[in-house]
Amino acid sequence: MEKLAAEIRAAFRHYGDLVSIGSQRLGVLQKLLLMLFADIPNHLALKQVLRQSVRRGHIAHAQLFRGQEGSAALALALAYAQFLNCEDRPPEAKDSCGRCPSCLKTSKLAHPDLNFIFPTTATKAVPKDALSHKFLAEWRTFVAENPYQGFNDWMQHLGAENRQGSISKEEAGGLVKLLSLKAFEARFKIVVLWLPELLHPAAANAVLKLLEEPPGATILLLVSFEPERLLPTILSRVQPVVVGPYVEDDIMAYLTSRYRVPEAKARQVAQLAEGNLGAAIASREHSAGHDYAAFFINWMRKCYSLKMSEVLALADEFQKLGRENQKEQLSFSLGLLRKVLLFGLDPALVPHLPADEAAFVRGFSRFVSLRNAEQLVEELNTAHYHIERNANPRMVFVDSSLRLGQQLHAA
Repeated sequence: MEKLAAEIRAAFRHYGDLVSIGSQRLGVLQKLLLMLFADIPNHLALKQVLRQSVRRGHIAHAQLFRGQEGSAALALALAYAQFLNCEDRPPEAKDSCGRCPSCLKTSKLAHPDLNFIFPTTATKAVPKDALSHKFLAEWRTFVAENPYQGFNDWMQHLGAENRQGSISKEEAGGLVKLLSLKAFEARFKIVVLWLPELLHPAAANAVLKLLEEPPGATILLLVSFEPERLLPTILSRVQPVVVGPYVEDDIMAYLTSRYRVPEAKARQVAQLAEGNLGAAIASREHSAGHDYAAFFINWMRKCYSLKMSEVLALADEFQKLGRENQKEQLSFSLGLLRKVLLFGLDPALVPHLPADEAAFVRGFSRFVSLRNAEQLVEELNTAHYHIERNANPRMVFVDSSLRLGQQLHAA
């Protein structure tokens, strides 16, 4: 009996641990999925425009959130959708309440009146009839992890392998039927159509018909990275919401505040991202012990001195980085070289730099001019090209170093 009692107590302790772990995971997921305007960095003016459209009742039935890959286009569309159907939002509130039943369901992307259409393809789990509703669990996880990701990220998340995703004509038929129904419980039935540029021609025509004859109390939010690929007739029937790219300072601030990335590392990741917040989030943990700026500064000194023993030693260090970090190092080097050239033209063009980078840029600008800048950039681009195609990194590095050194002496 005592043995049985001990087993029962152990089982209850195990169950309690599982409940605790499950609650923690659910809490993290809820936090990540909760999409408020306040969760999205910057875009203050655009957020105000979106809020005002709701307060004044000037809500276009079809809106196109257009921005480059890695922008806040999807995040803003989701925050706007939550704001639209919030049940406990004061008239002058800057955000949805985040507490009412509608906000809680929307935050989990599980509201019955919030629907999603996105590119899909056949996978091992869904070998045929690959429609959006069959991938909702994957979609929720994808958005929770990082709402600033792109199409290729989504295909990898699905396990699409080499298949190309699209929005099929069968998907459009389901969309027409869906929008023929009234909203279940919210004020608006909302459909988020992610990447409409990947619509099958028949699907594009079905969407166009919906735009021409929109159902009542229905809002279609298109989120596009390449709006120029859309039919002109679709573009003419949607209200554009232009989402600008992020600047380096925005990305750096987001990485330091949200993910506790050290400021120096966050700045380097932000420079590499080139405005793509999704890419910055994904690469924030890469090469945690490698300082791109320090390596470039040291590299340029070795190139200028043309001491082969030192260049070879640095080539060994470069080879140990691994191919992805080698490419990132070269990309970062190109970005910092551009700042050096801009500083040489006008210091006001490069206003914000860490102290160590600022000192280097100021001194190195004497060796970079319009006479050799194009050749320096070409050498770094060529090195990146060869590394990307699996050339021997040590040989590429040594060859590039010798050529860069010659160009630096030609300034």
